[in-house]
Amino acid sequence: MNYGMIRYIVGKMLLIEGFLLLFPAFVSFLYGEMEGISFLLTAMLLLLVSFLSSRKPENTAIYAKEGFLIVALAWILWSVFGALPFLLSGCIPRFEDAFFEVVSGFTTTGSTILRDIEGLPKCMNFWRCLTHWVGGMGVLVFVMAVIPLSNKNSMFLMRAEIPGPTCDKLVPKARTTARILYTMYLGLSVAEVIFLLAGDMNLYQAVIHTFSTAGTGGFSDRNASVAAFNSAYIDGVITVFMLLFGINFNLYFLLLMKNVKGFFKNEELRNYLGIVAAAIALITINIMNLYGGVLHAFRYAAFQVVSVITTTGFVTANFDLWPEFSKTILLLLMVVGACAGSTGGGMKVSRIMILGRTITKEMRQILHPKSVNVVKLDGKRLTDEETHGVYVYTICYFVILSVSVLLISVDNFDFITNFTAVLTTLNNVGPGLAKVGPVENFSAFSCFSKIILSLDMLIGRLEILPIMMLLAPVTWRKKF
Repeated sequence: MNYGMIRYIVGKMLLIEGFLLLFPAFVSFLYGEMEGISFLLTAMLLLLVSFLSSRKPENTAIYAKEGFLIVALAWILWSVFGALPFLLSGCIPRFEDAFFEVVSGFTTTGSTILRDIEGLPKCMNFWRCLTHWVGGMGVLVFVMAVIPLSNKNSMFLMRAEIPGPTCDKLVPKARTTARILYTMYLGLSVAEVIFLLAGDMNLYQAVIHTFSTAGTGGFSDRNASVAAFNSAYIDGVITVFMLLFGINFNLYFLLLMKNVKGFFKNEELRNYLGIVAAAIALITINIMNLYGGVLHAFRYAAFQVVSVITTTGFVTANFDLWPEFSKTILLLLMVVGACAGSTGGGMKVSRIMILGRTITKEMRQILHPKSVNVVKLDGKRLTDEETHGVYVYTICYFVILSVSVLLISVDNFDFITNFTAVLTTLNNVGPGLAKVGPVENFSAFSCFSKIILSLDMLIGRLEILPIMMLLAPVTWRKKF
């Protein structure tokens, strides 16, 4: 285990977080808010920690195990230090609450413990939403885009952080891949800001809601979320951009390379859009009588379906009051999630496809024992390692889901509240049902349950293995 390199890279990452804290500090200066001092103090502390770990070790090689540990440690430390401004300013006085809020931000979950979001200073809401934007594409990917690391080291970090069953470079150099990803990410973000400014939002609101949309996070500066604007135009713009940010960014690179045919031939994209279309149609029909017509029902159904499957978590309607059929569809969409390689959470459409095709393969093998059956995705045969990885992920996913529901049940809430609280945090969605529904929050949970749910958010965003390896004793044995 190359502890020196782990220390060095994590130190560099904390330096980047210190730089990011200057943005909300600047916002506080613009609006004359004293809370900005807490960002400056935290930035100074991060500068000191980074300086103490700045000595580069002679052995700079890292491998898969170091990659997983760096990713896990970086996300946890970013969350710990990112919570300090809330504590120092007194905006969120308890550590477990501040930690929960920032973990929810960086993991792009959007669940909150805040009862009065509009009572927060603008700089604090800006920081909440900025964590979505940085965490959406990935903390490590962001760092790789701005600091030099060897190509081999960078790839191990990307594989440990980028969501999905596989991780492919767009170009030979991983750092160049990171820069291309963030350039496309920034381009889409700027486009959304422009469209939102054409609606009823001011620049501040357009920027922070773009941060939340791009990271598929869901934080807002309004207690009622996007519903507060009561604008069909804003609903439409955010719906479209949530859908776009739920698509694999590698496909946008195909469009840049003018490979339009390759973009639309992608099987995961077609299934993703198909699931969205089917869910919108079914829910629209189911809730039509609640909204007095097809158009209004379609507006709210489309927004909530896209918000949930992309795991953004914005709300324009209290879907906890919808019929059971519609709520069941939304719960299933929480599990499915967006495309691999997007900023969305969930299991990912590609994993669901692989699981379905594996079941079909096994059934064919039983019916025709001598036949040769393989699992393919986009016309390519998947290796045993890739399919095995999907099986392991799925088993771990349901084990963690079950154990987490059991652990937080000590708070003695009803099953729907406990189950959907874990489901929404593990899949990085945001709102659940019942006491954690679209118009509720997570403040009622105990300190113990908030820590469990915070871990679920980290596990879900990093897709299980990095956090599990960090906590596993075998990882720290010298012979490993």
